[in-house]
Amino acid sequence: TSLKRRDALYIHVTFLPYIGATKELKTKPTQHSVRDLRSMGIAANVIIARTDHPVSKEVVEKISLFCDVDEEAVVPLITAESIYDVPLMLEDAGLAEYILDWFKLEPRQKVELGAWREMVGKMRDATEKVTVGIVGKYVELEDAYMSVKEALVHAATTYGRALEVKWIQSESLRKDGCHEQLKELDAIVVPGGFGYRGVEGKIIAAQYARENKVPYLGLCLGMQVMCIEFARNVLGFEDANSTEFDENTHHPVIDLMLDQRAITDLGGTMRLGAYPCMLKPGSAAHTAYKQDEIEERHRHRWEFNNDFRQQFEENGMNFSGLSPDELLVEISEIADHPYMVGSQFHPEFLSRPNRPHALFEGLIKAAIERHDSLSSKKSRSRKNTQKQPNSTAAQNGAE
Repeated sequence: TSLKRRDALYIHVTFLPYIGATKELKTKPTQHSVRDLRSMGIAANVIIARTDHPVSKEVVEKISLFCDVDEEAVVPLITAESIYDVPLMLEDAGLAEYILDWFKLEPRQKVELGAWREMVGKMRDATEKVTVGIVGKYVELEDAYMSVKEALVHAATTYGRALEVKWIQSESLRKDGCHEQLKELDAIVVPGGFGYRGVEGKIIAAQYARENKVPYLGLCLGMQVMCIEFARNVLGFEDANSTEFDENTHHPVIDLMLDQRAITDLGGTMRLGAYPCMLKPGSAAHTAYKQDEIEERHRHRWEFNNDFRQQFEENGMNFSGLSPDELLVEISEIADHPYMVGSQFHPEFLSRPNRPHALFEGLIKAAIERHDSLSSKKSRSRKNTQKQPNSTAAQNGAE
């Protein structure tokens, strides 16, 4: 079907390179890009010009002239301090009004962005840090855990803290050396993943968090390694594992459910999408969510093996989130711990900058409490150390 000119709007994002020698922005790449698009039958109506430097009115006029778009449709977008600045920059540039005018739509009511501006301001102004270690096997490519990192940013902003992320390669963690890598962390997150590589390091991270009372959030595989660690070091099942990693383990605490095994060859074992979960009153999860029933997004194959549920519960593991039929463990947590929670689902998918996810909020709250408590102890220790030489000198003088 063919559309009239004003029935569609093409927004083209280009880059304006800066030539240091001549101290100017070059518009030629944008002009060539627009020309090439036209050769394919696409005429750009709005140009978002990405750049690291301020864009003068002359440059805007030049792009408008040579690319045949309105001056108001050339929107300079300078590299922002935070991605959350971008909606404000586009709003201030009048992009929304231009789009409405293009389609001959009714002018909108004034958009209230005060809360968003306040949130961005809190991100920018935060000086006190909270340090969270993300333990994974793809940490060299930080974008692999972008949703997790941003969910932590959302929660840290709520408490007025700046997030500092320590990226920890799970393959590098060893029992005899993990203390040096993990001791400065206020909290630990083990995100999801597939495959055996790096799993033992994640189990070590979970053990360190449990034994040292470090706030911990395990996501999908992160919950599973938390259960494997508990089985090995609390229940004494030395070979405890997931059948994903060891099909011959005598203690398969993580396993494919019977109904999943029947369709393994069809490739349909992945549990995908949103599922309901009932929360146990009085648990850390219930305290975080402040509700009895939730719905969260899943993407996994293996589940907690109910054959071991009673032994886990009798030794301090609280299965605080279950499917409505109580057959599937969705959330596990250590009862005697400031905050050690694992979710079989992916809460990071539902976190928003102005609406942090409850489990991440709970983690950051516990992390801040740990950080402030340790800082206070260090401060008192320094004061005591400073006092000791003075009292010794006074003693010597008296003698």
